[in-house]
Amino acid sequence: MKDITILHHPRCSKSRQTLQLLKDRDYDPVIVEYLKTPLSAEALQAVKVKLGVSSFKDMMRIKEAEFKRLALNADGITEAQLLDAMVACPKLIERPIVITEMHAKIGRPPEKVLEIL
Repeated sequence: MKDITILHHPRCSKSRQTLQLLKDRDYDPVIVEYLKTPLSAEALQAVKVKLGVSSFKDMMRIKEAEFKRLALNADGITEAQLLDAMVACPKLIERPIVITEMHAKIGRPPEKVLEIL
């Protein structure tokens, strides 16, 4: 059985659906409620690598009010600034994210995570 972690927000329906999908397939993921236990910059960098995305923006909730308020879509915004914003405001992190030893996948739709299991 693979070691699986889910970055989870229990009030998010997609996050709950993804967690249930894993449990229905007999996976017992480590559940990280990232709003209660924020991720470090190093952890977020590792997730970005496992997701295989080119920018932190690809793992952010770009429709969040904070995203707009912080002008994170402005020309010239750096990857370091995006990372700092996610560390300071974890609700900017897209959810859920399922992480295995080698890969990660955003569960939108929830079935997408099955690609890495």
